[in-house]
Amino acid sequence: MKKLLFIYNARSGKTEVRKYLADIIDTFIKAGYYVDAYQTQKRADATRQVVERGGDFDLIVCCGGDGTLNETITGIMQLEKKVPLGYIPAGSTNDFASTLKMPKDMLKAAQIAVKGEETAVDIGRFNDKNFVYVCCFGAFADVSYQTPQEMKNILGHQAYLLEAMTRILSLQVYNIRCKFDGCEIEGDFLYGMISNSSSVGGIKGITGRDISLCDGLFEVTLVKPPKSPIDLQAIAFDLLNGENKSDFVIRFKTKKLEVESDKKIEWVLDGECGGKMKHIIAENIESAITIKAHKKSV
Repeated sequence: MKKLLFIYNARSGKTEVRKYLADIIDTFIKAGYYVDAYQTQKRADATRQVVERGGDFDLIVCCGGDGTLNETITGIMQLEKKVPLGYIPAGSTNDFASTLKMPKDMLKAAQIAVKGEETAVDIGRFNDKNFVYVCCFGAFADVSYQTPQEMKNILGHQAYLLEAMTRILSLQVYNIRCKFDGCEIEGDFLYGMISNSSSVGGIKGITGRDISLCDGLFEVTLVKPPKSPIDLQAIAFDLLNGENKSDFVIRFKTKKLEVESDKKIEWVLDGECGGKMKHIIAENIESAITIKAHKKSV
């Protein structure tokens, strides 16, 4: 019998995994798997479980938010044999799941986790860490995660703009130098994003257009500081619509990006603190893992 390691974070999102836990495991068993289930207890617990035991299984399935997914994939990246991954989204944002067109219904997602097609996806390397879909810095790096969920539900994209506008007077500008593909960009920026997803912070399209999870390329977005409220409006339009029509938004694709700054910059990786540093190298590891998904979604 095939073996499945099921790692779940019962505290993710609205904690609905508790309600569906028995049915999820039953779905796995009926698909022909012996199931070993583990509830995470603390930060990085999923990584530890995968590193210590993951190699003994035919499939690893994680259930939780983007943080749980990041931890699980970080563990898989350390395995000699990259075990396929199934994912049941249960967080409040679930950006990567949105890009993969994963159903919000947990039982349907559980079916895909065991019966979906194994599809290769890229993973990002950020210095000595991994990230699944985004690393970013600057003024709005945490807006997506700090905006109250109730406001998102009522106002949609406008909620993010309102949250961002409350910070306009305290925006910090970062002088950085970016090197990629023999090119160099230097200047003052208030936000930077290196992504491999069509959605960040629940905003679809913010990373640009023609997104692929298995092309070996990042989508990079850099935002210059606005000089007036009108400029801010132009920036918001570009970001929310995947455009770069204004003079304030720069977009490009690359496999590897080096960012240098005179002062330490705080980075956010998959919605979690990634540390403060003056120099980073982000590299796209093409087709690093396989994930169970609808083939057409990648």
